[in-house]
Amino acid sequence: QVQLVESGGGLVQPGGSLRLSCATSGSIFSIVAMGWYRQAPGKQRELVATITPGDSTFYADSVKGRFTISRDNAKNMVSVYLQMNSLEPEDTAVYYCNKYPLPYEWGKGTLVTVSS
Repeated sequence: QVQLVESGGGLVQPGGSLRLSCATSGSIFSIVAMGWYRQAPGKQRELVATITPGDSTFYADSVKGRFTISRDNAKNMVSVYLQMNSLEPEDTAVYYCNKYPLPYEWGKGTLVTVSS
């Protein structure tokens, strides 16, 4: 059984930073690519960034140069991080981590609110 638990969200002013964390359980996560996704109010969930087991990364154009994805591979508990800098109000969303592609059942996510 796989489990995904996101944390680290909160309220931050424009221009600020946050670091999101994702704790996983299930050995499968050590051999698959992982992604951070987000869903803003009234919008569809979108892909923000991905990282392979070999640390190759991809970023959506909207976050390129501001967000950094990383992972810490352990045999049975991979952790995935998203360092978010220069945050903008448009980054306000619930952020989720999951396998990429073909995500598993979604976790609860963590809410990021960028507002003055």
